[in-house]
Amino acid sequence: MSVLAVLDYLSVFIFALTGALVASRAQLDLVGFLFIAALTAVGGGTVRDVLLNRDVVFWVANPWYLATASAAAVLVFFTAHLLESRRRAIDWLDAGALAVAVPAGVGVAIALGHGPMVVLIMGMVTGAFGGLLRDVVCNEVPLVLRQGELYLSAAFAGALVALATRLVLGPTPWALIACAAITFLLRAGSMTFGWRLPVYKSRPPRP
Repeated sequence: MSVLAVLDYLSVFIFALTGALVASRAQLDLVGFLFIAALTAVGGGTVRDVLLNRDVVFWVANPWYLATASAAAVLVFFTAHLLESRRRAIDWLDAGALAVAVPAGVGVAIALGHGPMVVLIMGMVTGAFGGLLRDVVCNEVPLVLRQGELYLSAAFAGALVALATRLVLGPTPWALIACAAITFLLRAGSMTFGWRLPVYKSRPPRP
């Protein structure tokens, strides 16, 4: 199994866990769990593959990705009640999924021979769109839009570090490892220490 396939499986499984946990907060039935988990798990990768015009979307070419997402949904359906704080669990699992999905998107774009700008965007798209679809469908405030939090910026920084590492060291797995580490570090720091970016504040017009 290739490194990119492993990253895709990990991001699918972890994102599916977050989708199922959001479904538990919405008190959905098992079919609802399966749908939200699958939507979250493959949403980012699907948008990535469509934009990159891959021959076949990754989960269509290999339905085991959907089976993985379904297994995560069933697991959460029977165990979510054991968690003290499902919101906290969603945030940390989402951080882990982001740290896996961003290098997956970066790796796919690089493997297809795209330039730095496309690589950056695909890393962000793969990391963010699944969670965005999950939150919108379940009427939650999207994590990517929480005021000032490092989420898209963490994905951007991780993808940028991957490109910089490749520039210095050449084609190497360390680029994707560094991407994952920086993405998770920034996202975790935002949640733990309150790291934020400045946000726009409107001011009254001058007379």
